[in-house]
Amino acid sequence: MSTAQHLAVIDLLRSREFPAEHGRSECGSTGPGYHIGELLTSDTFWEDDGARWHLTEEQYEAERDGLTVLLADRWGPPQRFSLASLFDRMTAAGFADDAAEDEVIPEPWAQLASSVPDLHLWHVEGRWIALGVAQWDKELPFQLLAVVTETPPP
Repeated sequence: MSTAQHLAVIDLLRSREFPAEHGRSECGSTGPGYHIGELLTSDTFWEDDGARWHLTEEQYEAERDGLTVLLADRWGPPQRFSLASLFDRMTAAGFADDAAEDEVIPEPWAQLASSVPDLHLWHVEGRWIALGVAQWDKELPFQLLAVVTETPPP
């Protein structure tokens, strides 16, 4: 997918209404209050010695950074938003002794915190727009994600 196609998907996600139920769309996942567009997905790394993994990581971060420059021309510089503390809060809640005190992390933030270390984030016309590079595990593919949500970061 080209940069122009990535921008078109982001614009499409910004213009869409949010669905009532969680599900899949032609460009990713969607749910109440959010859309996650999967702009690029790499191959898996099951038989990789690590060199291809590092090159792919650099490529996906460069793709995110290139899109960030273009979106910054539209909306100004992004916030750099780390999801590490959110992931830690989710992990700690999973081990809490009192389930009633568990913190509920709203979507799409819970899903993102499980696979995206940080985001480039804008707040535009009442919606949060984010770019991030996801990877669920070392053997699994990288994904360049675009997120549009009405739910503020927790």
